[in-house]
Amino acid sequence: MTESTQLLPLGQTVATAKGWDGATRAIMLAGKQLLTLPESARTEDSLVPGCESKVWVACTPSQPSSDLVIAAYSPSKIIRGVLAVLLEKANSLSDEQRKAYDFEQYMNACNLQRHLSQSRGNGILSVLRRLNTL
Repeated sequence: MTESTQLLPLGQTVATAKGWDGATRAIMLAGKQLLTLPESARTEDSLVPGCESKVWVACTPSQPSSDLVIAAYSPSKIIRGVLAVLLEKANSLSDEQRKAYDFEQYMNACNLQRHLSQSRGNGILSVLRRLNTL
C-alpha cells in the first residue's frame, strides 16, 4: 500500500471487517463519525447530482477553529458511512493534495465499492469528483 492509499482509522476498520455483515456494520458505524453538513448548508449548490440518495457536500467552518473542512450529509445510513470514510481522508489532505488525490483508489483500498449497488456506486463517483473540486 502506498503512502497515498494509507488507510486512516475508519477506512482500516471497514477494510478489515469480517464478512458482508461485519463490513456493513462497520460502514454504518463509520457514519456516526461523519462531519455532518448543517441543514442550513444543504442547498442546491451543495447537492451532488447523480446520487440515488440525496447527498450534500460542502466546505464549512470547523469548530472550535474557523478552519474550513469538508462536511456532508445523506439520509442513507450506508452512504453516510461511505462519506465518513472518504471525508476522513479528504480532510487529512491539504487543498492542493485533495484536488489531485485519487479517491477512487482509496475507496478500493477500503473495500467500499463492493458494498455498493451499481447506482449507488455511480453516485459516489459523483461525490469523488466533487471532493477534487472543493
